[in-house]
Amino acid sequence: MSARAVTQSNPQIFKGVSVWQRAFVQKRKGKNMARINNDNLIAITVNQPGFEYDIHSLAKAFYPACNVRVFLEGEEKEGSGENLPELSVHFTEEAITISIVKGENSTASFGGRKALLGADMARGEIKNRLKQVLYNVFSEDTGRELPWGNLTGIRPVKIPMGMLEEGKTHEEIMEYMKETYHISQEKGRLSLEIAQRERALLETLHYENGYSLYIGIPFCPTTCLYCSFTSFPVGAWKGKIGQYLDALGKEIEFTAMAYGGKVLDTIYIGGGTPTTLEAEELGLLMEKINNSLDLSGLKEFTVEAGRADSITPGKLAVLKKYGVTRISVNPQTMKQETLDFIGRKHTVLQVKEAFAMARQAGFDNINMDLILGLPGENAGDVRHTINEIEKLSPDSLTVHSLAVKRASRLSQWIEENGISSLNNTEETMEIAADGAGRMGMVPYYLYRQKNMSGNFENVGYAREGKFGIYNILIMEQKQSIVACGAGSVSKRVYPDGRIERCENVKDVALYIEKIDEMIERKRKLLTDF
Repeated sequence: MSARAVTQSNPQIFKGVSVWQRAFVQKRKGKNMARINNDNLIAITVNQPGFEYDIHSLAKAFYPACNVRVFLEGEEKEGSGENLPELSVHFTEEAITISIVKGENSTASFGGRKALLGADMARGEIKNRLKQVLYNVFSEDTGRELPWGNLTGIRPVKIPMGMLEEGKTHEEIMEYMKETYHISQEKGRLSLEIAQRERALLETLHYENGYSLYIGIPFCPTTCLYCSFTSFPVGAWKGKIGQYLDALGKEIEFTAMAYGGKVLDTIYIGGGTPTTLEAEELGLLMEKINNSLDLSGLKEFTVEAGRADSITPGKLAVLKKYGVTRISVNPQTMKQETLDFIGRKHTVLQVKEAFAMARQAGFDNINMDLILGLPGENAGDVRHTINEIEKLSPDSLTVHSLAVKRASRLSQWIEENGISSLNNTEETMEIAADGAGRMGMVPYYLYRQKNMSGNFENVGYAREGKFGIYNILIMEQKQSIVACGAGSVSKRVYPDGRIERCENVKDVALYIEKIDEMIERKRKLLTDF
């Protein structure tokens, strides 16, 4: 049965204008509609808990400029705008009914939209039915279809991956993705292609008897506008970096003891910006890794050398000496005005110089990260960036769709200036994909985040033999990852697929002070004694 066939509807008068847009126009009387505040709150009431996240994520994908709130029936709707449309999601044993229950200022209205439920239906199928009917309501209201349909999870490749493992054909997988999730043909093909490539790569790794290691260096020259990662200005912590490395060394030693009988497949040193460390400090960290861990089975050793203003020949020499096989030199954009605006205190010329230094140091697997949808950038800016990247010819390219994180300064900037200046489109995504193709790259991993510009995705492209294995592992969650450093999260994957986690504290000073407690958390997670 078609996903659309499970919904039943009464005639509706939308005429291509959103219910909420129409109400906001009348309510705000010409004020800046893009600004997020309680006057453009979308209130959604649900009569039973358990699906609030899915409802919120899908509504936010259709109405990114609105403040979406999901309330349980009976809960006080603090801040709800008077007479704005209010959506009701009502569960019974037989059906899910979607209806507008409030909205005197709107001429648009509809009766019940239903997704029929069966007896003893599993939660996963109920969730699918809910999202299908919500998608249809939102799509008709806005006149839009989303490239990823009603998929709101961050790992869409897991669906075709699982179906391939069940022996499903490509045709069956594509049909299921379209019927169940309303996914576009293009995104369906992309996720299936990546699933096939990931599956072949993952077959070479040690799942039950192996692990990967993440090491976090939470320092940066400055904090970028869009960033929500654990990072601290390196200048303010110069006097304590030695203490941080000592604490990190203790975690690495514990990892070597706890997982001494397992194969270490990959190491990823991220941040922050690891190359904010001085060359001598990098050398101490690399020496600790080499002296503590068995690296004989290592397939990949990555270090993010992300900020061009943190890269020097001396630091690159240290990384090369200690066996690092893959590094990132991340411009994000090659438009200088944007770099200045987002707080990356380096120039386009420095990016080119840093890349040349890395090649001269002997690195033959260099990744570059880009972000599409940065404030004020358009298709012409993206085309310029891709053209400049092509001249450098990196070995892999990670294309991010800007995600608006609540903890970032960008979130506050959008509240003050509106979301309309974030311009990520199918055209800009195609410009990046075409550029990767001209450089001989293919897509090899993909993930999505909440509140992504344009409701698109992040895609890693690489030349054959240059795929980032750790990137795939962190997405597909098939191998345990031991994470060391402030703000890092370790994940133990059990043979039955169950995953358990433990987190390190984010604050650097507290991490140094509580390092023995962090190690004890790992002991409980990683060992069976």
